[in-house]
Amino acid sequence: MRQTYLTSGLLEEDLADDPMTQFDAWFCAAVQAGVGEPNAMVLATATPAGVPSARVVLLKAYDEGGFVFYTNYDSRKAAELAGNPRAALLFPWHDLERQVRVEGVVGRTSAAESELYFSSRPRGSQLGAWASPQSAVLSSRAELAERLAEVTDRFGVDEDADPVPLPDFWGGYRLRPDVVEFWQGRSDRLHDRLRYRHRPSGWRRDRLAP
Repeated sequence: MRQTYLTSGLLEEDLADDPMTQFDAWFCAAVQAGVGEPNAMVLATATPAGVPSARVVLLKAYDEGGFVFYTNYDSRKAAELAGNPRAALLFPWHDLERQVRVEGVVGRTSAAESELYFSSRPRGSQLGAWASPQSAVLSSRAELAERLAEVTDRFGVDEDADPVPLPDFWGGYRLRPDVVEFWQGRSDRLHDRLRYRHRPSGWRRDRLAP
């Protein structure tokens, strides 16, 4: 299977001075274009020994400080980030013939930031976070249902009930980028690849061969 990319190009003069401003422009374009789940991103992590793993997670916030996502702190990704805090992100916006690649160092968000986001989630998602021992082996689907029933009995399902507290094993991460690449498909495989790299003096931009 082969796709010919003819939508547009990407020139140096089209780019913002910093990658987060440029990302915001492309992210808003993806939202306006109706791209399905534009905040879905591939998160790649690795163990200290270099064994990689990747999965799709949802971007929940971004600003000049980086890209934020949330997860269980006992999950595989969390264990890998604890031992090797470098990670990579990929936003595959196929409908726009675009991708954004990000590399950087990951650290936990503050408890206050995690609390604020957790309180904004639907109650069912809050209960699900309590019920799931993410990445642990389950004996069956029934075990997960039993765990959900236990936390539902504990906290209730009524939105007017007491708030579901933030689990101490759940929270956010922020990836602070030091490399961000914007990829725009072009014909004959001569795609545009514009990369930002962070240096002590600021962001440096390069064009990479496709």
